This record gives sequence, C-alpha cells and structure tokens, in this order.
Amino acid sequence: MKNIGYGKANGKIILMGEHAVVYGEPAIAFPFSATTITATIRPSDSFRLHCSYYKGSLEKAPFTLKSIKTLVQQLEKEYPIGPILIEIDSTIPAERGMGSSAAVAVAITRAFFDLLDKPLSQEELLAYVEHAEQIAHGNPSGIDAAATSGNNPIYFRRGQPFTPFDLNVEAFLVVADTGIKGQTRTAVKDVAYAVEMEHELVEPVMPRIHRLGQLTREAKEAISQNQVQKLADTMNEAQTHLKELTVSNDLLDTLIHAAIDAGALGAKLTGGGRGGCMIALTNTKEEAQVVCKALEKNGAVATWIQGLGVHTYA
Repeated sequence: MKNIGYGKANGKIILMGEHAVVYGEPAIAFPFSATTITATIRPSDSFRLHCSYYKGSLEKAPFTLKSIKTLVQQLEKEYPIGPILIEIDSTIPAERGMGSSAAVAVAITRAFFDLLDKPLSQEELLAYVEHAEQIAHGNPSGIDAAATSGNNPIYFRRGQPFTPFDLNVEAFLVVADTGIKGQTRTAVKDVAYAVEMEHELVEPVMPRIHRLGQLTREAKEAISQNQVQKLADTMNEAQTHLKELTVSNDLLDTLIHAAIDAGALGAKLTGGGRGGCMIALTNTKEEAQVVCKALEKNGAVATWIQGLGVHTYA
C-alpha cells in the first residue's frame, strides 16, 4: 500500500435531450474537463473527511454527504485498510446538473485504489459509483458516472446501453452557472403533469418531446461531421421547446439572449433547468471569451470554456 492515493474526475454536461430522455428519446452527455474534482486519501488515526462543506469525522458528516460515507464504508468493508483521511478539492458546483456527486464518487474510488496500489477496471469503478449514486439520487441513470469517468461523448436512451462516440467538431463550448440550484425534480414532475393533461392543452406537449429527440439525433450527426452551425441550430431550437415546456427561467433566458447577442452561434439551458447552468457554442476561443464576459455582466456567477474535438486541449 502507498502512503497516499490520488484520484480525479471531471464534470459532465448534457448537450441535448434534457427531459425528452424521460420519454424514451435520446440524449447526449459528455465529459466537461474544465471543472474537476480531486480526491486525496492517506492513512490516519480516524476516518475523517475534509471538503469545502465539512471538515471532521466521517461518521458525523451531514446527511448531504451520506453517499460519500456509504461509498467509503463499502470500500473499507471489501478492502479493510484502517482509518483514512479523505481530502476533496472541487471546482464542480453542486446541484447544477454537472455531475458533482458522481464525480466525487469517481475521484474517491480512484484514490482509494491508488492508495492500495491496485488496478481498477472501468466496470468496477462504475459499480462503486452507482452504489453511491443510489444514495444520492435514488434511481440514477448511470450517465453521470459514465460521463464523469470517461473521455468521450455518450449517446444514450433510457433502458439501452450507452454509446460513446468521437467528439469531432471544431468549436468551443461556454458553460455559465446561474448561481441557482437546479430544480430538476420539480421540472420533471411539471413536464410529466403537462404530458398527462395533454388532451386539455391548446398545444400538445408530446410533439415537442419527440422533436427534442430528433434534434438530439441531428446534433450527434453534426458533431460527427464537424457541422458547427448545424449543431448550433439544434441547440437554439431545443431551447425554444424547453422554454415552452416551462423548464427555463428568467435568468437562463437572459443569459441565453446575452450569449447570442455577444456572438454565440447557439445557446440553451443544460440539465434539469429552472436554474443550474446554460451552454453556448462559438467558433473560436476568442469568441468564447467575449461570450463569457457578456454572461458575467448579465448575472452568471461563473463561466468556463472547453474546446471540442481538435480543440479539446487548447
């Protein structure tokens, strides 16, 4: 066993397919390496956790950290190495739809196995993370775990295997944090109610759901064929439908308009909506920087830029 173990995970972004994925339509998620979580584990005199939210005994950690406690207990049960100190450093904002809880579990599991100096397969990693995510979210789809631990975009449909594919679009993605916790459960519930009451609505909901699915398919094709403008067009139309489904809010709308006015090709909310984050697409990094400034001027509390395809490490 080593003296210290390190583990790292990245954030995740839902590019297309929010809400529609609940009704059998596809969605696209991908790793967002501009935000990361690093876990460090070393032997200690007691089980302790140090993170931005809490420093102290793991046993006395607040309920919001129960998934971490459960994960460590499972790891320790299978590999009893004695008391450890877990230190977590994160730039992934919590409750913004960026996969923070899954990323924490990925980073801790990787750090634990690094401390053991033991290889860890992707299948084993995902099994541990799924166990932690069941505590955090009840019935996770697994997409957060796959996206925060992998390197490729993922095309997925409910109940079907995830399909990784190459990110092959010469563009840059801006992500902006509204500073408002996402309201995923409420938004999903409200969309479900609208679907249930569709027969009483002037404009049916399901055609929008199906169109969001079709836009996701078109976005995947655009990414594969390096069609930046087509990808942007799918994002813009998707936002129109998401807004009609009532999962946007005033600040998201303001930021989306600000991004377009600042030169973004496309912009939309990402994740559950009614808070959380929004995304915008640009051709160049310089254009992305201009968009970031406009978003911060209009209320975004943080912005990030990630290159796509050949620009991933730019």
